[in-house]
Amino acid sequence: MKKLFTTLALMLIIGIGVSQAQTVTDSWALGFGLSYPRFSSVNIKGTDSNYGAYLSMQRNFSEYVGLRLKLGYSHLEGEWTDAALAVNEESTNLMTGDIDLLYYFVPCEKLSPYAFGGVGINHKTIDNGQTVYPDDNKVGAHLSVGAGVEYKINSNWNFVTEFGYHVTNNSELDGTIAPTEVNGLDSYIALSAGMNFIFGHGEKSELCEPCQGITQPRQEMKDMTDYNRIEDMIVKHIPKEVIVDKYIYAISEDRLVLIGVNFAFDKSDLLPESYPVLDQGVKLLKDHPEVNVEIEGYTDWIGTEEYNQTLSEERSQTIKNYLVSKGIAESRLTTIGYGKGNPVASNETDEGRAMNRRIVFRIIK
Repeated sequence: MKKLFTTLALMLIIGIGVSQAQTVTDSWALGFGLSYPRFSSVNIKGTDSNYGAYLSMQRNFSEYVGLRLKLGYSHLEGEWTDAALAVNEESTNLMTGDIDLLYYFVPCEKLSPYAFGGVGINHKTIDNGQTVYPDDNKVGAHLSVGAGVEYKINSNWNFVTEFGYHVTNNSELDGTIAPTEVNGLDSYIALSAGMNFIFGHGEKSELCEPCQGITQPRQEMKDMTDYNRIEDMIVKHIPKEVIVDKYIYAISEDRLVLIGVNFAFDKSDLLPESYPVLDQGVKLLKDHPEVNVEIEGYTDWIGTEEYNQTLSEERSQTIKNYLVSKGIAESRLTTIGYGKGNPVASNETDEGRAMNRRIVFRIIK
């Protein structure tokens, strides 16, 4: 068990920063992991030699609510003293099936706590040191409540740890060891850790989008339709530019920067003033059919690296889609996002941040 928990911890560390953990409106998740169960309210003394595992299938209907089917196996051990004062060992192998309703308290956060409750059935096989096993191979029912924490590693993987309390509908979980049972309903607890693989993603969450990666108030993006001002900015910050076409400048032998390509606030949707600039790019590519282009997206410094990385990739893809719609072969275009890396101007001023929110064409011959 120690090796598995170490492996899970390493998977969590390696996964951090791989990609943005995007919250969606609805999704499906396949889960798996290990658990440590233990007798809670029974007629014998629980011991430590317990182990378990689980598989689950989860359907999240919204950012807050999910429904989960969970199949589990638990091996629980205990000991009891008979009339002759001899200590006897007992073990219960428990197969369970649960349907739980989950509620996430802060679904937009990377670390999201939740609570759950549900019902389930169980089948137990018991070895309690007796010749006759009256409670062996019996099916029962139970109620479950608990809480957990979900850590979003990336868009496809979550690390989950959970505590559950399970109450059965009888006093047979530990086996009948005396004519008169002390406890009316047996119960056990379980601590688990595992991974959820998310698939069947729904739409991006409008509820969570504004809060991802924004650590300080962000000003509205200024209207960039004053192209004379934009040209002054590019001359100021990139003094060795060579004009290829209006609003397209060469900053090196193989890179062209498109000035005036703007997007909706905090989104990858193009604003109307961007189209004339992009049309110049279309003309340039049609005039040079032998040239392939890598579309590079950049952002300013506001927001986390993970958030801006995803935003820059989405904006690059938007540019590619527009170029393809205008007749540029998709095979000539690739996309990449650099987030807030490689700034060409100071991020301390409005003008500098506007310069850093840019699209660059890297020419591949």
